[in-house]
Amino acid sequence: MSQVAGAAPSGPLIDEYDALLVDLDGVVYAGGSALPHAVEVLSAVRARGVPLAFVTNNASRTPEAVAALLESIGLAASADEVATSAQAAARLLATRFDAGAPVLVIGGEGLQQAVRAVGLRPVIEAGDRPVAVVQGYGPEVGWRDLAEAAVAVRSGAHWVATNLDLTIPSDRGILPGNGTLVAAVAAALGRQPDEIAGKPAPPLHHESVLRTGGTAPLVVGDRLDTDIAGANAVGADSLLVLTGVTGPSELVAAAAEERPTHVTEDLRGLLHPAEAVVTSAAHTRCGGWRAELEGAVVRVSGEGSPVDALRAVLPLAWKLVDAARQPELRLPAVLATWWRPR
Repeated sequence: MSQVAGAAPSGPLIDEYDALLVDLDGVVYAGGSALPHAVEVLSAVRARGVPLAFVTNNASRTPEAVAALLESIGLAASADEVATSAQAAARLLATRFDAGAPVLVIGGEGLQQAVRAVGLRPVIEAGDRPVAVVQGYGPEVGWRDLAEAAVAVRSGAHWVATNLDLTIPSDRGILPGNGTLVAAVAAALGRQPDEIAGKPAPPLHHESVLRTGGTAPLVVGDRLDTDIAGANAVGADSLLVLTGVTGPSELVAAAAEERPTHVTEDLRGLLHPAEAVVTSAAHTRCGGWRAELEGAVVRVSGEGSPVDALRAVLPLAWKLVDAARQPELRLPAVLATWWRPR
């Protein structure tokens, strides 16, 4: 968050960056439906000449399918602009094993295609003696698939997970993600995967930066543990949007490595000036809100945009978190519903 005392907002936030690395689920769409304002904002960003990369931990779709989905909701996109955790996982495997080596693929067509694209041979049973298991999200993945993965890994196969997101946002609410399925196999084996390919690990972000050619990219996401932690891991600025998994309550308690540079309610924040948070030792101000620190209590007063109230709270709440103290919030009634945990 911008915390320059007395600083006045200048131009739109996006003007501070030369590339935009955008997460998809919970940021651009949920399920197959566009989230409000996403298409028009990203179209406006593209019109300003800022290159886009669509970066997703969801390994189920091919880049072509992702681009087609974006086109179907009205957002121009090409497969070359899409970077998936399936591609990152396949690249990791290609550095370890020779072309043609059998790999047990647990996941959707996006993962199958990525493995084939790097010259490895997808198989579907542990009896095919795979040298590796790669596990990614796919709505069709079931118990038999997890059982084959467990058998293959126990027999010595190298185990790569595309990502460890426990949940995915959808138009029906928050649903189990690949991390939940990986956890089931890990519980059966008594061990964790050998490697993780997607966010917050650096390879996926590095690939996205190379595709855009940017030197000052902004990472946009809805999850602290993947999008924001991943941005911090590669030294990039980040924007958290509150349209997916993370809500105000989770953000207030964020550990240092999961704290975003900016926070906005949705993607419209890209086209507005970066917020100015005026700070002092015991209080902060943002917009029409004031937050005061009294012991471990953060007391909020004022009026205006709820996200401005959140911005005012964060420096004081994070100060308490860093001191191993649990922030206790005193919020006006008008903020109570908006602030509830996701």
